[in-house]
Amino acid sequence: MKTDNQRNAEFKNLLVTGGCGFIGSNFIRFLINNSNFSGRIINVDSLTYAGNPENLEDIAGNFSPRYIFQKADICNAGKLEAIFSQYDIDAICHFAAESHVDRSIKTPGDFIQTNIVGTFNLLEAAKSRGDQFKLFHHVSTDEVYGSLGSEGLFREDTPYRPSSPYSASKAASDHLARAYHKTFALPVTISNCSNNYGSYQFPEKLIPLIVLNALEGKQLPVYGDGKNVRDWLYVVDHCEAIWTIMQSGRIGETYNIGGNAEMENIAIVRLICDILDEIRPAADNAPRRHLITFVKDRPGHDLRYAIDFTKIKNELGWSPRESFQSGLRKTVEWYLNQNQWVENIKTGAYQTWIKEQYGS
Repeated sequence: MKTDNQRNAEFKNLLVTGGCGFIGSNFIRFLINNSNFSGRIINVDSLTYAGNPENLEDIAGNFSPRYIFQKADICNAGKLEAIFSQYDIDAICHFAAESHVDRSIKTPGDFIQTNIVGTFNLLEAAKSRGDQFKLFHHVSTDEVYGSLGSEGLFREDTPYRPSSPYSASKAASDHLARAYHKTFALPVTISNCSNNYGSYQFPEKLIPLIVLNALEGKQLPVYGDGKNVRDWLYVVDHCEAIWTIMQSGRIGETYNIGGNAEMENIAIVRLICDILDEIRPAADNAPRRHLITFVKDRPGHDLRYAIDFTKIKNELGWSPRESFQSGLRKTVEWYLNQNQWVENIKTGAYQTWIKEQYGS
């Protein structure tokens, strides 16, 4: 295992877990279209409800054999070992995770299995590669830090205080990754990001849910009084930050990635309504803000998240390129122009295709 802080970042066979999901598919697109990466990408995804091969349909068609897809569950250690051996994996970018807080409250066991056991299996497979393995980058969340008051920012040394089964499972996976670096000298880097938004996001999350509901004239549900604050990060900015860490970040270090865009949930919903009213007015020209409906707050709902990304800015020279206003407009326009993708998500047609191709 490499023990020095810097390493040769010329990966030949990069395993991307969860690459058919929201951030994973954007990351693969970034590697193919915008980065200096010239190796192979092996995308491992179990294609659960939020994993959609349509997200990378054009990449699969245009970049074979440089892009390879393998349907596999990271909880299946034997399958992972076979993939590592077959493709001579020398680096990992680990996105695969159950990630929705509401679902973690209803079915926490799924989060324990995927986020903790699955990460453990990947770490073991990476460790088995010995000195030829160059980097395990673990993608995590700012939710591991818990909730902030009205002031302050999450730093890399902020103590962990997860509030939900989701954030607790991600905290555990972070600790496992650090432990494998400390105990086995596995070359590990970790990033903790703020809330992502952008294209290909499954519409259970706030921004795409509000966009699609507003277009259909449905109620726009907002938890509590809508005053909960999140720091928003455009997904392409996030992908660039991850790749920057993978190329130049110090081994064993954690880097916080933020968007410098704190917003109350209610302000975001109102902005989306206003953008849609401008771009695609309702049939009756009524402002969509009247669709906003306040609903019972989520159990254990953290008040505020905000990221201090000074470390990655000073050490690696990364800062977000998109403002929240520009990124949000791009995101809304993307959903307006992706009628077939949206329809396939709403009807579950993509899941039917997956079953036909791969079985249940």
